[in-house]
Parts: sequence; C-alpha cells; structure tokens
Amino acid sequence: HRKAITKSGLQHLAPPPPTPGAPCSEPERQIRSTVDWSESATYGEHIWFETNVSGDFCYVGEQYCVAKMLQKSVSRRKCAACKIVVHTPCIEQLEKINFRCKPSFRESGSRNIREPTFVRHHWVHRRRQDGKCRHCGKGFQQKFTFHSKEIVAISCSWCKQAYHSKVSCFMLQQIEEPCSLGVHAAVVIPPTWILRARRPQNTLKASKKKKRASFKRKSSKKGPEEGRWRPFIIRPTPSPLMKPLLVFVNPKSGGNQGAKIIQSFLWYLNPRQVFDLSQGGPKEALEMYRKVHNLRILACGGDGTVGWILSTLDQLRLKPPPPVAILPLGTGNDLARTLNWGGGYTDEPVSKILSHVEEGNVVQLDRWDLRAEPNPDAGPEERDEGATDRLPLDVFNNYFSLGFDAHVTLEFHESREANPEKFNSRFRNKMFYAGTAFSDFLMGSSKDLAKHIRVVCDGTDLTPKIHDLKPQCIVFLNIPRYCAGTMPWGHPGEHHEFEPQRHDDGYLEVIGFTMTSLAALQVGGHGERLTQCREVVLTTSKAIPVQVDGEPCKLAASRIRIALRNQATMVQKAKRRSAAPLHSDQQPVPEQLRVQVSRVSMHDYEALHYDKEQLKEASVPLGTVVVPGDSDLELCRAHIERLQQEPEGAGAKSPTCQKLSPKWCFLDATTASRFYRIDRAQEHLNYVTEIAQDEIYILDPELLGASARPDLPTPTSPLPTSP
Repeated sequence: HRKAITKSGLQHLAPPPPTPGAPCSEPERQIRSTVDWSESATYGEHIWFETNVSGDFCYVGEQYCVAKMLQKSVSRRKCAACKIVVHTPCIEQLEKINFRCKPSFRESGSRNIREPTFVRHHWVHRRRQDGKCRHCGKGFQQKFTFHSKEIVAISCSWCKQAYHSKVSCFMLQQIEEPCSLGVHAAVVIPPTWILRARRPQNTLKASKKKKRASFKRKSSKKGPEEGRWRPFIIRPTPSPLMKPLLVFVNPKSGGNQGAKIIQSFLWYLNPRQVFDLSQGGPKEALEMYRKVHNLRILACGGDGTVGWILSTLDQLRLKPPPPVAILPLGTGNDLARTLNWGGGYTDEPVSKILSHVEEGNVVQLDRWDLRAEPNPDAGPEERDEGATDRLPLDVFNNYFSLGFDAHVTLEFHESREANPEKFNSRFRNKMFYAGTAFSDFLMGSSKDLAKHIRVVCDGTDLTPKIHDLKPQCIVFLNIPRYCAGTMPWGHPGEHHEFEPQRHDDGYLEVIGFTMTSLAALQVGGHGERLTQCREVVLTTSKAIPVQVDGEPCKLAASRIRIALRNQATMVQKAKRRSAAPLHSDQQPVPEQLRVQVSRVSMHDYEALHYDKEQLKEASVPLGTVVVPGDSDLELCRAHIERLQQEPEGAGAKSPTCQKLSPKWCFLDATTASRFYRIDRAQEHLNYVTEIAQDEIYILDPELLGASARPDLPTPTSPLPTSP
C-alpha cells in the first residue's frame, strides 16, 4: 500500500499553490521541535525530538537512507505527532518519499473555505505496533531484530486505528475515508477548524484605521486586540458533543516532567492545541481560541502555573470562562489535591488524563484580592532595608500566610536564587527546608508575631484572641489543603460555630499555628481555628515574612485588605465515571435560533462603539429572524433581507420601516471591550452563535438618512439587489 498512501498524501497533505504575496519557503528547512505559528509555517511539518531508540528502522527506507553511508554513529529523531523515527541527516529525505506529518491546520485559499468538512486519516507504516488489528482482531507479529525492514502494520496517527499491512485487512478505499479522530474526538481540535489566514493588502481602509488609532487608544483603556492580524484564525463548528481542549504545559515544573509530557499530548491531540508556556505564556492562545464553544483548559504544572492561567483569563474576560483542569507536576500542588487531581504526576497514561478532563465536573473556586499599602503609623525604627512594599501577587487561590512558614519559604527561595546548582533534586530541597525550619525554630524569629499584627475579620477584632494564642504563623486559607496536602482546618464537625470548609462559599478560614500544632500537621493534626470570614483587614507594625500561594517576600509594615475577587471555573476530577454524559456545563447548539435583529447608524457607531450598553440602547429594532442553530452569517443575511419583503416583520416605527442600505454589515457584539464590524467577505467564516446570543446587531450607514463621513471606509461590498 506504500504507493497508494503516498499518492493519497499528495492530494491530502500538499498545500495549494502559494498565494500572491505569500513568503516563499527557505531551501533549507529548519528542524523544528516546537509548533510554528508564523505565517511561513510548513504544512504537515514534523515536530522532532532527539531519541536514543536504536531498534526502530529509519522511516525513509534503505533506498533513501543516507546514514548507512556514513562511517560513524548517527543521531536519531522522533516526531512527537506521528511517532516516526529517522536519522537526523535523513529528515530531508522525507520529501522524496512525500511523507509529511498529520496536518494541524488548513489553508484558506480554497473557494469554499469550509471544505473539507471532515478530517482524513493520516496513515503511517509501522514496523512495530501494539494492540490488535481492527479488521481481523489478531495481534501484530513483533520483529525483534534491531533493523527489521518488514512493515507489520498501517496505523492512523489521528484515531490510532491499526491494521495488518496486507490486503485482506487494509483495503485501499480506507485511505480516503473520513477519520473519526478516535476515542478522544470530543477534545481534539480538528485541523479543519484552524485556518492559515492571508495577510491583508494595504488598502485605504487600513490606512485610515491607522489614522484613527490614536483616538481609539484615548477613548478606551482596554485596547482591543481583535483588529490585530494573526497568521492563524480559529473557525470552530459548534457541536454539543464537543469539549475542545487547550493544553498549557510548564516545562520547568516537576524537573523534566513537563518537557516529556508535551510529547505525549502532541501525539494524542492536534499539535496546535498544545502550548509550551516557556514560549510566551498563555495569553496569545487564549485570545485566539476565545470563541470556541465548550472550551476546556488543562494546566500542566504547579499551582503557580494554574494561577498564571486564571489571572490571564481574568485579564481577557472570556465569556463564559472556560473551566480549567489540572495535571499537577512537581510537589505541593494543594489546589490540584483539592480538585481530586492528586499531588503530582506519576505515570498515569495521557489517554486516561484526557478522559478525566472530558468527564470532570465543573465547579467554582473563590479567588481573593490582596491590597497592601504602607502602614503610616509605623515608626522609622521599624523599617527594614531588605523589606518591600509590594506583595509578589495581588490575588490568591490557595492561601495567604505570615510568620514562620513564610520565613522558611523565603530562606529557601533566596538560597536557591543565589546557588541554583545546589537545589537540583527534591531530596536536597526537602533537607534544606527541614534544616531551615529547625534553625528558625531555635532562633525563635517568629515567636513575637502576635505583638506586631492586628487582625480584623468582618469587623470583629481578633487581636486579643491572637495575643492569647501567641501563634508563630497565621494562615488565611481558601482551600482545605495546605503545605503539600495537610488539612490545617481539619473536620470541625462537633464545633457548631463553624461551617464545613468549601472552596466556593465566599468564606476564608483563618487559622493560627503554634510550633506544636505545626509539627502535628504532618500526622493529621490541625491548627487553632480562629474564624470564617468574608473580609480581612490585617495591619503589621514591622517587616514580616509573608507568602502568597507559595511566593514569599519580606513585607514592610503594611495595611493589607483581603476580599473576594471573583470565582474561577474549574474542572474537578470525578471520583467515579458517570455512565450518563454531564450536561450542566455544556452549551448545546439548538436546532433553531430565534434572534432579534437591531440596526445601528454610522453616527451612533462612531460615537458609542466603545460603550456597548449605550450602543445597544441606541439601536433600532428591525424584526426577528428564525435560523438553523448552526447558521453562518451568509445564510443569516438572506433571512434579514427577507424582513424587508414582510411588512409585519418591520413593525410600525418609521426608522424600522426604512429600507436597509446595500452597504449594511454585521457587528460582533460578543467582544468584551467593544463592538466591531465583520467584513462581508468573511461572513461565511462566522456563525451566528459566535457573534450574538439573543440579538444580532447590524450597522447601516444610511439609517435615517445619516450619511457616512467621506473619510470612513465602506464596511462591506455593495449588496446585490434581492429579487
């Protein structure tokens, strides 16, 4: 089947001829180990990692293998996305056999940009294959010789189906069959959703937008990014069965765990839904995928990585916010423990993790604001040159603490920054923590903590109680877990003055620790329960070590206010699989959409497009349309035009009776900061559900006789007169 698969690859994988103005590919292609998001990205490009596997025969075959001619050992590389292995010098030979990786996107040059609507299999020859043949059900005969040349299987790198490499099991017609994307199809983002965009030509419209850019920046502090051109755009097909997933991996977490697990996700998913956070952070990816329905996020890293992603979601104001699951890497991971994801990643199959993310329950997580300002009543004798006036973070998900635990963490961080080579193993790190804690205990550096703080919770002054307790550490806890899995609040079932602890109730637990209760934590003990509250005002009279979700600093005398910020949407790992699908967090696409159509004049749009509520109030109702749930704007346009032919659709008001101008265009009303126009040439790329919920807004330059200013661009091409 090699020739047939190769021929299929020519039709399936080869991109169309380059568009005018598109950059030409370089003669010598770079060997990439990351996904290329630039406009010069190669279609079907492999993602290479070094491998020491010597038993896999070079994929290009003896005829094209150049390594055998060299009189020395040659390094090998393995593609993470399709798992072929080649000698490094043989990578260029893959072009000669026309073998490319599974395509992660599609070109936008075709006439009908929605074609193809399905994904084809990406068939790969295998000399080793686990499992059984999908056709005959028999296993694959494994060749134990290091340089076996015989192909035993043909498998798809998308759906993972495998067949014996013989006509009785693998039929030629299967080459062109649509691929189901396998057992994880619900979370895989199909390559048909990801389009490489053409760079727009420099038109008068673009130049005039530039001239108004300074005015727009002055008019809004939010600075929308929707207008910025990106090489890739996401055009999802709404489906209630889909829960598309974005995976963010922090390769620095858990030693080398992060870097290794990226390769596994590249194999199971579309490489363009897997992101290395060391390559620029999560913002660009979240911005690009913001309109994908039922989107879920998997954060692979420590609690700090999760906090980074949640803060980015806050900044982008995605509506609704996608729920975040956690794959914990490293140690600690108290938030991951709280949500049943465990304290760290061991060897759980990535396939199983993906199933857990898909089936997990959606829950809420309180997030708390921290506002610190210098204490004006602190005397100059209390100042510390090594102290800072700023907290390391202004929001926490897990806890905020001060005293003994923060001092130990601060010592560790400062020592690691000074001598990073001494902190390259978990055992050494734990030994240092233990040594620092013992030293701090002997010195008693936190024994006078109660003398230098004042704590007011929901208006009640707890300072006298704290003076009596004399704690060396105080923790404001949002989740049940703390300090790598301990439960400092415990289970106060017999104490009726306290409610059960929850991470979504809008309350903080305030706990004091003496050295005795801190030691008892590791054997199931708990601290002194002080109160549960919604707001805290904490005043310190001297520099004290504090930590925010594990990030320590020595904070100068300050007045700190803690209050609820918002709630994050998280995925909690289900303790047992449910036979029925979970629908509470889904946004199913209905069979029909009934939406109100309102139009906006150019005058109002220019004046109010940064103020969404005022612009909505200024809009004029045109009528109601009923369209299929998966309608694009091109189809919706025809329904709106039909309103003009139905007197009852317009209503009685004179503005609504005015006929639509041929230059009207759709407005996107879902952007967090503003409305913006959709070019008519792009209408077939947008679904109704992407730009509106219950109401569609359109821009009519000639509404009520208001003439468009001559310096403004025409928003759309003229509309042909409807019959």
